[in-house]
Amino acid sequence: MRFLKWAAVAAVAFSPAAATAAPKVGQPAPNFTVTTFDGRTVKLADLKGDVVILNFWATWCAPCRKELPTLEAAYRAYGKYRFQVLAVATEDSVPEDKLRPLSNALTIPFVHRMSGPYHDMDAVPTNYVIDRSGKLVYAKAGAFDVDSFNAIIIPLLREPIPDPAAVTATPASATSGTSSP
Repeated sequence: MRFLKWAAVAAVAFSPAAATAAPKVGQPAPNFTVTTFDGRTVKLADLKGDVVILNFWATWCAPCRKELPTLEAAYRAYGKYRFQVLAVATEDSVPEDKLRPLSNALTIPFVHRMSGPYHDMDAVPTNYVIDRSGKLVYAKAGAFDVDSFNAIIIPLLREPIPDPAAVTATPASATSGTSSP
């Protein structure tokens, strides 16, 4: 019996899920990989030097539907300052083929697949914010409104972009050397 208990503990401790650190505010953001609706594969390392929002949402969620235009407007306005938003629809949302018209109407990349320890926090929307240095600075369920968004994101966008020698490639929508907002 004691052997079975130790075997169960070892199975959990050495499982792939245990090997991936859970996101913790104030700590380096755990890695993730996403595939967008347009087929791009994006890893956290590809976004080094950018301010990143991972937004978990659902089509049936009224606060999510209200928040998406705020994120879209911010993405359009601040993308030139190396600001990224990745929209991850939850599994209980509508099928991807029904999301395509919305994803085609917006410039925010919609995520087709995601791997990593990020998920909605038992409520949607859930937002994770990663600063330019790769640190998780915000993780919370609940929609951003314009004021809460600005209070969190604008100071991060004003942070200096790390030395280009230390920054890996970024998506084409991001440009370096642009003054901050």
